Amino acid sequence: MTDTSNHHTDDPRQGFIGLVAGLAEASGPDGLTLREIRDRLDERAFGLMILILAIPCLVPALYGVPQIVGIPILLLAGQMLVGREEPWLPEAALKRRVSKAMLDRMADFAVKRMGWFERLSRPRLTLFTQGIAEQAAAAFMILATLTIVLPMTNTVPSVALALLSVGLIQRDGVFVAAGAAVATGWFTALLVVGIGFIVGAGWAVGLMARFTG
Repeated sequence: MTDTSNHHTDDPRQGFIGLVAGLAEASGPDGLTLREIRDRLDERAFGLMILILAIPCLVPALYGVPQIVGIPILLLAGQMLVGREEPWLPEAALKRRVSKAMLDRMADFAVKRMGWFERLSRPRLTLFTQGIAEQAAAAFMILATLTIVLPMTNTVPSVALALLSVGLIQRDGVFVAAGAAVATGWFTALLVVGIGFIVGAGWAVGLMARFTG
């Protein structure tokens, strides 16, 4: 079996895509646990772990997976929000295993569908990726994750998570700003729809009561 002990994935071919692909290449037939994935990542572990968890949720109208990965994403983003330097997850979560097949699919998706993320991202406006700005990005990640767990609404907030994660990994303030805008816009849209539904339902009930009263 492939040795997955505490050493980092070091793939000089690509940035974050190379790291995701490296995890798939390094995994044994049983895949990797979240602990092994965390221990293989470098100082960009927060952004990379959130990106890895968000990749499967980019599949449209997915149900089940977003509800499972939402909890560790919230835990990781919450730690970023309070300024923690290294990611921590509960022992039960660290023992959760990501199958070899899932790692292969994530690597394939990253290479084929996320290449433009890496080609377009580069260190710029780094002021928006450090310190308080990084904590603000974590707050937008939490906002996106709160909507990612809703049934059939996972793709747009997953895009926001991917943009925010890549922005932090690549130190690209433009990506961070774009991710924050997508997260805010999507949350606002859902809020407006929800309020409209409640108001509309109240109006319908009142109208019905008028005609039946």
